[in-house]
Amino acid sequence: MTVLKAIILGLVQGLAEFLPVSSSGHLLLMQKLFGISEDGGFFTVLLHLGTLAAVLVVYRKRVLKMLTKPLEQKFHWLWIITATLVTVVMALALKKLDILDAAESGGALGFCFLITSILLIACDMLRKRINGRRTIPEMKWYHAAFIGFMQGIAPFPGISRSGATITGATACGMSREESAEFSFLLSIPAIIGGAVLEVFDIIKEGAPDIEVLPCIVGVLVAAISGYFAVKFMIRLITKRSLTGFAVYTALLGIFVLLDQFVLHLIDW
Repeated sequence: MTVLKAIILGLVQGLAEFLPVSSSGHLLLMQKLFGISEDGGFFTVLLHLGTLAAVLVVYRKRVLKMLTKPLEQKFHWLWIITATLVTVVMALALKKLDILDAAESGGALGFCFLITSILLIACDMLRKRINGRRTIPEMKWYHAAFIGFMQGIAPFPGISRSGATITGATACGMSREESAEFSFLLSIPAIIGGAVLEVFDIIKEGAPDIEVLPCIVGVLVAAISGYFAVKFMIRLITKRSLTGFAVYTALLGIFVLLDQFVLHLIDW
């Protein structure tokens, strides 16, 4: 892991974590291009901590209010916990069944990018049909559970967590602003939980021998780029269409599939 690779991967993680294009899919693709394998998992955990810092800074007022006035923010706590529990059950089931193994090796990456494209198109279509006005306190338990389910499919590299949760929130009739806020707040326990699971795997396999400087640089780049990605997505979700991201992920998915089955430019 060189500093240059760390900068590129940090930038990819920071932007793709919050833009609806799948950070895990892009990281997997970049790691394949760079030939990173042994230290990839540990470095990915560090990058996720950088993006966690970004969302905490952007939503610092809401997070602080949730911590200092939990009763006043009881519905935020209740629905985030409900959604997270559904996601955790799905994540543990996928891990136990080893369903993610083929996807994490790159075998299903192209198909998963196409799924993200379909989700984003569906989100735009739902926005035209549903005049979403529901706020987070107005949600029901089944709304939170459904959004948690949508987040539960995001461990597959290539499926965007933010894209899936925003689509789920839109289907539940939430306003654009509330969809964005709930999606990004939901990313906090998701990122922490994913990092904990990765750490357990790393402990079992033994911590890799990697350089400290690239790790520090990668985390800083992920945090800074993640901050601007969140701010950009908040404006985009509330005012613009997601079609451009749908086209991008569709083209990327087609390229990955062509390379896997025809071109063989990347060692999968």
